[in-house]
Parts: sequence; structure tokens; C-alpha cells
Amino acid sequence: MRLGVIDVGSNTVHLLVVDAHPGASPVPRHSQRSTLRLMRYLDDDGAIVEEGQQKLVDAIREAAEAVDEIGVDDLMCTATSAIREAANGEEVLERITRETGVVLQVLSGDDEARITMLAVRRWFGWSAGEILLFDIGGGSFEIAQGADEYPDVQVSLPLGAGRSTVRFLRDDPPARDAVSALRAHARAAFTDVRERLFADRPTPTRVVGTSKTIRSLARLVGGPADPVTGAPAPIHYTGLREWEPTLREMPSEVRQYLPGITPERGYQILAGAIVLRTAMKVFDVSTLTVSPWALREGIVLRYMDALEGQPQR
Repeated sequence: MRLGVIDVGSNTVHLLVVDAHPGASPVPRHSQRSTLRLMRYLDDDGAIVEEGQQKLVDAIREAAEAVDEIGVDDLMCTATSAIREAANGEEVLERITRETGVVLQVLSGDDEARITMLAVRRWFGWSAGEILLFDIGGGSFEIAQGADEYPDVQVSLPLGAGRSTVRFLRDDPPARDAVSALRAHARAAFTDVRERLFADRPTPTRVVGTSKTIRSLARLVGGPADPVTGAPAPIHYTGLREWEPTLREMPSEVRQYLPGITPERGYQILAGAIVLRTAMKVFDVSTLTVSPWALREGIVLRYMDALEGQPQR
């Protein structure tokens, strides 16, 4: 069975096409992405302006045309925080359907955390035990924990790399007081959720990070991926702390030439590094294992589970 996933995030529209069947690992057949940076196209009221809407429609239309050319048995189309939290999100969704024929399912932050945890659990297996998950998107930062395929507790915070950049790090490179303000804001948010939601959880056996931002930081801080498995290198807190001042002093157009940092990530990689290091500090994490699978793979896995009649949450 050939399945397609169009994932509309805050930073990109990503199309993933896989061959899959129940009980097997999905095999990637095609992947393409269009860079959006929707956080840059919000007005003072939090609505997506016309230029951003047009970029979004064009990117989704391009993805849909690729799906038609490739051919899939089923297509799943999802949107996350950028549209979910936009003041005119419903209007934008209607326009997308009207102009492209694509109907997007808007995932909640809890949905994102649960589906991503499913992908992470399938990647690492039951031997990974109690998993603490960090997932950095463009608009939101999800944290989840549990010993099963779906987490026992999860939370979504408006601390994505793109949103944090637009809100706190407007100058390029940013001033030190702006960096300090973002770090203090993130520390307060992470401390609050740890004390309210995670205080009674067991000590995690493994702490896992997902998302393109985290994979980029893993390449920068930890080095190349494993040549055999393709798994990204782990991120050590000390390495992230050493790299952060370098990223802070560089303009985004220079960061894109660093190992693992693509042009679309150079703009927001510093904010991603700051919020990730702050989360690791608050949750007392010294090493973060990076999962190649995340939300899109989780969507495919959940679909295949439904074919087998497994319970969905």
C-alpha cells in the first residue's frame, strides 16, 4: 500500500510518500518540502496575511500535484500550530480546500505529542522503557512521557523555534538581552509544566528528541549520523552549551553554512538551541537521543494500526 502524508507546519509544507503494510516498517519512496516560515506572515492580531496565505496555497498545491503524479492509495493531510493558532485559521483552511482541493485535519498539540510518541516507541522498541520526549516544531514545543506507545502525560507550549525567533530574536544576530529574555521565558514555562505535570513521573530510561531542528542540532553538535543505521548522533548538554555562543554571534546567513544547518533553518536554529538547552537543563537531561521518526511516520503507523483493528487514542 502506498500512502502519502502532507504535513503543514509552521516552517514547511512537507510531503512524505511511503510504501507500507501492517506489521512492517514504512519504506520512504518520495519526500519534498517547501519552506514557508509562516511565523513571519502574522499580523499584530495573529492572523496569516495575504502573502503568507498565497505561499501556503502554492506549496500545498505543489504537494498535491506531486501526489497525483506519483499515485497513492490514500492521502492524509494535517496541519499543526501555525494554522491551529492563527486568528484566521478557519478562513485559511476554507481557502486551501477551495483552491487546492486538499482538506487539512488540524492536529491539537496533544495529538502531535501522542502521534510522535507512537513513532518514537516503534523506532526504539519496548526496551527503551520510560521515554521522555522533546519535539520542537516551528510554532510549538511538545513534551511527553510514558512507558507505552502513547504517553501518560503530554503538553504543548508556544515555544517553537520559529515562534521564539519572531517573538524574542528579531535582530540578526540578536542582542544578548534578547537571548536572556527568551531563556528566562522558556525556563519559567518548562519549570511550571515539570512541577505541575511531570513531577510524579518515573525517571526516564531514555530521553528522545525529534524534529528537523533537533536533527540539525545533532549534526552540528554531535557529528554525522551513524553510517549503518542512519540514526543521528546524540546531543550532549555540554556540547549544546559550547555551541550556543557561536550561533549567537553569527547572522543567520552565515549559520546556514554550518554542518547540518540548511538555509531555511539558519534563521531559527539559535532559538531552537536556546529552548532545547533550557528544556534539558530544567528536566535535568545530560544526553538526548535523536529519533529519525517523528510526526509524519507516526501518522502512517496509526493509519496502519487502524487497518489491523488496533485501538487508537
